[in-house]
Amino acid sequence: MSEVTEVVEEYLESIYRLQEKSGVARTSDIVKALQVVPGTVTNTVERLEKEGMLRHEPYRGVRLTDKGRKIALDVIRRHRLSERLLTDFVHVDWDKAHDAACRLEHGITNDVIKKLEKALGHPKTCPHGNPIPTACGGIVEEKSEPLSTLKSKESGVVAKIKDETPEVLKYIAVLGLLPGASIEIVEKAPFDGPVTVKVGGANHALSLSMASNIWVKRKQ
Repeated sequence: MSEVTEVVEEYLESIYRLQEKSGVARTSDIVKALQVVPGTVTNTVERLEKEGMLRHEPYRGVRLTDKGRKIALDVIRRHRLSERLLTDFVHVDWDKAHDAACRLEHGITNDVIKKLEKALGHPKTCPHGNPIPTACGGIVEEKSEPLSTLKSKESGVVAKIKDETPEVLKYIAVLGLLPGASIEIVEKAPFDGPVTVKVGGANHALSLSMASNIWVKRKQ
């Protein structure tokens, strides 16, 4: 197997995130996520398939093998611990931490990341609520579900934000929908209309797609 380069790590991490979101990573989604031309994605996917890191089924998309998943989780571990370092110690805004961590994650060795994890107090999640993989490649997900699945008058606590793009995170922070925030569904408009939620004493209307990015732990 050839060296696991930064480019390979980026591909495997992106595919893992797409699989986590949709169950499979379509090549068109990989193109969009990595902002590269389709031909480059096709060639790289073919190479990674030959190296046993993923499987590509025409018209069905790409899925990681155990080997590819292990590498992807190692990158995500470094990424999410880097986010914790940036927000908890350097006090980088949470909407900027994701992009900054993307640049840090490839240069931190496993020896350093172990020391960083200890210094941070062994956090379980990144600032956006997503679980930090263990050194052994395990990942523990709290039971949660998209806010969009809750019905009117149901309530919950924000657990994590799936979409970590700066624009989304900044918008969510302004509304106060941070992990740990209590929310209540005020109203769900029919025909894929907006979801009105109450948080911190204020009501906010969210698009269905935005509500699907915010995962909550349902209150019993």
